[in-house]
Amino acid sequence: MNNKFKKELGIDIASVLLPNQNINYEKWAVVACDQYTSEPEYWENVDKLIHDEPSTLHLIYPEVYLEETQDKKQHRIASINKTMCDYLDNGYFCEVQNSFIYVERTISTAKTRKGLVCAIDLEHYDFSKDSESLIRATEGTILDRLPPRILIREKACLELPHIMVLFDDPNNTVMEPIIRNKNNMKMLYSFNLMMNGGHIEGYQLNDINVLQDIYYSLLNLKSPEIFSEKYNVTSSTSPLLFAVGDGNHSLATAKSCWENIKESLSDTEKTTHPARYALVELVNVHDSGLEFEPIHRVLFNVNADNVLKELVRFYTENGVECGYEYMENLNEQPTTKSSKHIIPFLHNNKSGYIWVNNPQFTLEVGTLQNFLDHYIEHNQDINIDYVHGDEVVKRLSKQDSIMGFLLPSMKKGDLFKTVISDGALPRKTFSMGEAEDKRYYLECRKILPDHMR
Repeated sequence: MNNKFKKELGIDIASVLLPNQNINYEKWAVVACDQYTSEPEYWENVDKLIHDEPSTLHLIYPEVYLEETQDKKQHRIASINKTMCDYLDNGYFCEVQNSFIYVERTISTAKTRKGLVCAIDLEHYDFSKDSESLIRATEGTILDRLPPRILIREKACLELPHIMVLFDDPNNTVMEPIIRNKNNMKMLYSFNLMMNGGHIEGYQLNDINVLQDIYYSLLNLKSPEIFSEKYNVTSSTSPLLFAVGDGNHSLATAKSCWENIKESLSDTEKTTHPARYALVELVNVHDSGLEFEPIHRVLFNVNADNVLKELVRFYTENGVECGYEYMENLNEQPTTKSSKHIIPFLHNNKSGYIWVNNPQFTLEVGTLQNFLDHYIEHNQDINIDYVHGDEVVKRLSKQDSIMGFLLPSMKKGDLFKTVISDGALPRKTFSMGEAEDKRYYLECRKILPDHMR
């Protein structure tokens, strides 16, 4: 079955590493490195909890520390790479072969998110905005965020995913047969995640009949006929099977490293080198435990009147009719329609909304970010922050020289058709749950052949 998965779907289920039963799983698993970046105390508490015990904390670079001196960065990266190899040499892992790992994660809302851990073929992935590959990014890749990650991965013997990759299966054809057979699977782990991360369980999925069900269900989603009908595109349109939900930059890092590695490989070596693949968790975008939340925009050190006037001028010069209105309270804003975007704003205890007729972009965030990128580029003393929660925006916007924009939630069912029509979305378009609900590092995979270590 693995050969079929690799050939037709760009999936590899050959090998996943889990910590052995002598390892404390609750101290092993830590949250994604790009969370709590403004809260160093969170990571300090994690460090105190774990201390010197085996943990993925010693195998990652929490981004809260990215402002360290160059010497400290180099020391941290060298320590990460060495610890990875030490953990392998010390026998800290057991290998799960020719299997998916079926994951059930209970999150802060008490809902359960279901996923499949496997590796995906980076030859089928392209993170450029106008990609037509089988696996695509959902948001624009900020190239400046890749170098620190590349420095770790290019010499690493292991990878640890916090990447969640989505597929669009409204009828739940992929996960339903798995759920029905859960009681027949071997449980691999079941424990509470640290720092209020909820509960997680993992099962070995290697039953040939269930694997075949997964294979044919995913193959069906990829079918040109079904794809074209589903998204109202021509049958010649390249199908999008997997869209990266969380971890866009981590997967882009894996792709960049693979492109460098394969330059020195023979054709045969390119097909077998483990770095050609990246470990991820596949999740149905329609999973009830997966929630999309909006990410709002806040501008600092701005004159709100100037921002609004420049927005109107920017779009008018581009042939787009737009304007803005003030209102007594936010509840008075008109309803957004497909032919008109409405974007509320706040500043100095005032509220209003921007309107844009026949917008060029599918989503309001695209309309707003297109202007903000232009405006900030020409006003470099202005800062922007990406904020969760309406109340935070309202509180900040009461201060002088601060302006907030409230964006609507993106419907989960719109994600794939928007990426297909518009390409990769603007950065920070949506968030998949709160920080504590993000993926924790747990499974690992070798990305360096043994003879090269």
